[in-house]
Order: sequence, then C-alpha cells, then structure tokens
Amino acid sequence: MDINKIINKTGDAESEYYTAKDMIFAERSKPLYYFQIIEGEVKLSNYGEDGKEIIQEIIEAGQSISTFMLFMDKTYPVNAIALTSCIIMKIDKNRFLDLLENNPEIYAAMTGDLSNAMYFKFVMGQVISSQSPATKLTILMDYLKSLQKDLHPFSFKIPLTRQQMASLTGLCVETAIRTIKNMERENIIKIFDGKIFY
Repeated sequence: MDINKIINKTGDAESEYYTAKDMIFAERSKPLYYFQIIEGEVKLSNYGEDGKEIIQEIIEAGQSISTFMLFMDKTYPVNAIALTSCIIMKIDKNRFLDLLENNPEIYAAMTGDLSNAMYFKFVMGQVISSQSPATKLTILMDYLKSLQKDLHPFSFKIPLTRQQMASLTGLCVETAIRTIKNMERENIIKIFDGKIFY
C-alpha cells in the first residue's frame, strides 16, 4: 500500500525541496507536520556535551521522519538535516491525524513503520551498550543487511560513509577506520574501491 498515493489524492500534501545540509526541523521545535521523503536522504542527529555530532538515524526515500512525535505533546529530541538534495512531502499534523482516523489502511501501514522504527532503536541500544568497536560496527551492519533479500557473505554494500558509521555507533572516525581495517584482515568484511561489503 502506497501511503503517498492516498495522501496525494486528498490534495492536502505539499512538496518541499531541500539541498544538502538544509534543516528540515530543529531539536526542541514543535512537531507541526507529517514528513515523507520522496527523494534523497535525511539524517536525524544531535550534539553531545563535547560538541560532537551523534547521528541517531539515516532515513531514505519512502520513509517518514519522526512520525511518532505527532502522537505526543513534546518537542523534537533531534535535528532533521538533509544529507543530499531532497524532495519531502509534508502535510499538516491535524490533517494527517484526520487521515489516519478515516483511512484504516494508512493507519495499519503507519503502525508497521513505527514498529520498524522501534526495532531500530532497540538494535541501536545494543550498539551503545557495547564497549567493543568491532561489536558496535557488526551490530549496525547486521541490522542494515537484515533489510535486504540477499544475505550471503559480502553481498551487501554498506550504504554509509565511515564518518556516518562512526557517528551512528558513537565511535570517533579514527577508531571506526582502524576497526574496519581489522575486520577486513579477519575476513569479516571485504573492501573494494573503498566500499565496504558485508
């Protein structure tokens, strides 16, 4: 079921264009819209006390952005920033909640999306609790690969930069790079043309 088609039929959605590094919404701002990525990638991040960026999630075309926030009266705990040029569909929060109420198929699809988001948070909780850089990176790569059909060794190209992998796992980029090289030596991953295959 294509949520976009149903929402577009209502005539209530509008598309906005963002260039890389544009802010879609800021931490501590109030959720006013449902956002769906049509093209591009968005990162959800915030900053630690040391000023280091911590990426909470990278979201791609077809996914919604922090939809769970529309069901509570709280401000965003993260910034949403375009990683690439993006087209993002948005619809007013109240209108979106009306659509859910009147379209059970959208509500069912949204429940599935929210469940996937919760699963990702539990997986990332394992990453944060681990002390081993190799374990952190392996958990992240296992999760990303689990979303694919081909699960054979080295069949999956990791779609993240080393900096993004470091930010998602709470590692400094130097530690991530060193650990990735060790993982290649141990035949856990393969590297071709600078790309990591798991």
